[in-house]
This record gives sequence, structure tokens and C-alpha cells, in this order.
Amino acid sequence: MTAAKKWFQTTAIDYPNSRPHIGTAFEKLGADVQARYRRMEGYDVTFLMGNDENTLKVADKAKELGLDTQAYCDDMARQFREVWDALDISYDVFIQTSHERHKQCCRKFIQKVYENGHIYKGSYEGWFCPGCEEFKSDKIHAENNGQCPNHNRPLVRRSEPCYYFKLSAFKDKLLAYLKENPEFLQPESRRNEMIGFIEAEGLDDLNISRAGEEWGIRMPFDPGFTIYVWFDALLTYITGIGYGDDEATFAKNWPCDTHFIGKDITRFHSHIWPAMLWAAGLEAPKKVFSHGFVNFAGGKIGKSRQEELKAKGLDYLLEPMEIIRKFSAEAFRYYFMRECPYPADGELSPERFIEVYNSDLANTLGNLLSRTVTVPSKSLGGTFPGTAGRKPEAVTPEFDASRLVAEVRRRVEACEYSQALQAVMTQLLYPANKYIGDKEPWKVVKTDAAAASHILHNVVESLRIASILLKPFIPRSAEKIYRSFNFPVPWEAVKYADAAQLSAQADDLRVTAELVDGKPSPLFPRIG
Repeated sequence: MTAAKKWFQTTAIDYPNSRPHIGTAFEKLGADVQARYRRMEGYDVTFLMGNDENTLKVADKAKELGLDTQAYCDDMARQFREVWDALDISYDVFIQTSHERHKQCCRKFIQKVYENGHIYKGSYEGWFCPGCEEFKSDKIHAENNGQCPNHNRPLVRRSEPCYYFKLSAFKDKLLAYLKENPEFLQPESRRNEMIGFIEAEGLDDLNISRAGEEWGIRMPFDPGFTIYVWFDALLTYITGIGYGDDEATFAKNWPCDTHFIGKDITRFHSHIWPAMLWAAGLEAPKKVFSHGFVNFAGGKIGKSRQEELKAKGLDYLLEPMEIIRKFSAEAFRYYFMRECPYPADGELSPERFIEVYNSDLANTLGNLLSRTVTVPSKSLGGTFPGTAGRKPEAVTPEFDASRLVAEVRRRVEACEYSQALQAVMTQLLYPANKYIGDKEPWKVVKTDAAAASHILHNVVESLRIASILLKPFIPRSAEKIYRSFNFPVPWEAVKYADAAQLSAQADDLRVTAELVDGKPSPLFPRIG
């Protein structure tokens, strides 16, 4: 028996100085779609997430609240996981960098890099941003009038003894790697940007320590220093799969197949991270996927906009859990993957959210399932007479199941989720909804049960294909659609290949959905 292909992916780990927000959830959703798709395709998937806790801002937040820092971190981890679980994010590993296992494995890594001659002691003076927890160049300081471009707050001049990582020594190797491995950093625009950065700015050695800090991981070779947060945080990607204490699991999963990260931290993952790994004698990851941000109604959300939304009763759109409570996790998942092109920036608009929900989910997908289940349940005893052994027909002459599946598969693997969903809607679900509306089987069944059954059989096949293709995106709704009929392939075993052709189903094809007064419960109740 052939072993399953491995697939190891991660998301950026999050600062727990506040609860998860829309942009954080956007990243996790995109990663989750990929993990679910890979599992469907037979991969042995490990999906890692976590919280970045060894930071000054986290310690300061705990102090502000009058809490023990570790207790604060553990409670925030609980809150983060509550949101991810509510969104059905199918992670396998959740790392907290403040926990002892990560600290021990982290120390082993940095000791290895030190012994390999890539760390030396010096001193550093520069412009520091407490929000980013990193020093900024004189150029950035000058170009932004002394402000951090990310946080719009003054940069602080800071001088301190430190340990340096010899990042500059890896300049030529990094440039060659970026140029010779186009798939390593995607999308291409980010790769070109990072190549341009190295060619124009070069690479300076990196300050990787802090002196005199109580919170953080102690340097194994000099306990008077703690490890700088970025050098510690990036290591979660390997400590979470066994580096330092479970070499078999680490060897099975590394190198990483995809790191999903926000565009603002691309340089850390495409410059610093590969160099760190090479310095320790490890391979670089296979791919870093750098996605865009979610803007709110044309820009970042400020206090005045928050008050305006609150007055309109729309402030629920600012908090992932509130969207889930008001609508559903499935609506949340669908909107962001449909409306926010994953490599680029997207936008959350209250009006557009409701428009997309009603159009695609309520009026198209939900309505199609309801009609296809209700007619045979009320008029045909829940069956489809005359369909045994008969291959269904496409709802439009031009529909090609194999072509659609190939396109969706290609789009998903490239993380082009918006385009994948558009293909399912435009090539399959919109036409199927029009087909059933035009054919009106609820009228035909009154005079010709066989003809109505034939119409419905074709729509059932469209729903079967759609449910399989939508499984990584809206898993609960896709399962409900699929289990509304007695399809022979178990839901847990379906693959995209099962959707690639129109095929005769069970000889006793019938409705298996739970009904109330002869109708299924609404899949997506219409808003307004």
C-alpha cells in the first residue's frame, strides 16, 4: 500500500494582545480551504497555527489588566481557539510560544546556529517601533517623518548590547533561491518585490536578542539576554512538528509545503526564515504564500466609522464571532473566499455581505436544494421514478463536468479561491437554478411524473457535483446538500475526481434529507 503524500502547512502565529479580528480570520480561512482540499485529495495533512506570546506588548497588556502574563496568554489562547473552532478551522496543531516545550526546542535551534558560527555579540542603535517589535531603517524613519508606517506612531531611538545573526552572509544564496525557485514565494508580485529589496538594499545582520527583559526565552549561551520575538516566533513552524524532541515527526513533515502569511511580514518569511534554516543545516520551506488585507468599506476602520456602524446596527461585522452568531460560520467563510481575492486585498462591506449572501447562498444554493427536495418529497414519495441506471443530463448543453473540476482544482491549488467559487457558481449553480425555474417540475409533476422526475434527476446531479467542489469552502452546508440524497460514495470519502463526470447514481435514488412539513429546513434563510 502506497503511503499518503504529506502536506504540511502553517499560518502566521498571532499576537494575543487583542481578540482575533476579521483580517486574522481571513488568513485562517484561506489556509483551511487548502487543508480541507488536500485531505480530500488523499494527502496526510498537518495544519499548524498558534499564538506569538513572547512579546513585550503581550507582557504590557497583561500588566495593564493586572494579570499574570502566562495566565493572560493561556486565556487568550482559549479565546483564539474558540473563534477558530466556531469557523471550523481544521487545524491539527496549536502552538503557544510561552509553553516550555517550545522554549526548549527553540533553545536547541539557536544553540545550533551559534555553534555553526552564524551568531556573534555586538551592540545596536536604531529606530525602534514597539508595535512591530523591530528596528526600522534610517530611510524608513526619514521617509515617514519619524513615524512607523504600519502603526502611525513615533519611532523610538534605542541602543542596546545584542547578539546578531549573520543574515548578510546569505544574500547571494537568498537571491539565487528566489530567482531559481519561482514557486517559493507567491504571488509573483511579492517575489519580484523581495528580489528588488535585496538587490537595492542588501541584507544587514539581524539583531536577535533583547537585554534586561523578564518575559521571553533565555539565550542558552547567555541567559542575560532573551531571544528577539521574530527569531523565536518563526521557529514555531518547526518546533510544532517535533524539531528538537521528535525527529521522526519532524523528518516526516519538513520542509513545509506552504506558509500562509500576510503581505506585511513577507520579508521575515522570504529573507530571514530561509537564512535561519540554512544556518542550522535545514532545508528552506517549499512555498510562502503572501496574501493581502481585508479593508472595511474602502479603508481601515476608525472610531468614527465604528460609531456609525453601531448606530446602524451593523457593528457586528467588526467581530468574527458576531458575524457567526448573526448568520453562520458558513456565510462568513463563503463571503470572504468569494469576495476577497486571496492574493490581493479584499473588502468587507455590510451592503455587499448581505447582497452576496442573498444572491449566492439563499436564492441560488439554498433555493435550489429546497425545490429539488420538496417536489419529489411531496409528489413522488421521496423517490425519482424512472431514473434507475439512467445517466443524468447536463442542465446546459455547454456544461462539462471534467473541465469545471480541472479549473476548480487548479484555482484551489493556486489559492485563487474567489475564481474557484466563481467557476462553480457561473458554470454550474446559476444555470441549474435557471434550469429548474424554467422547467418548473412542481407544475410538470401534476400531469407527467416521469418528466418531472427526469428534470429533478438532472438537478440532483448538479447538486452532487457542487457539494463535492464546495466541501473545502462551506463544509457543513456541502455535507447537508450531499446527505439530502442517498449517493453511493460516502461523504467522508468523496474526492474532486468523483465530481468530474455526470454519472448514474443509486438505482433507488431518493431524498434522505430531514423534512419538516414536507420541506427541508432552509440552508441559508434569506436576509431582509
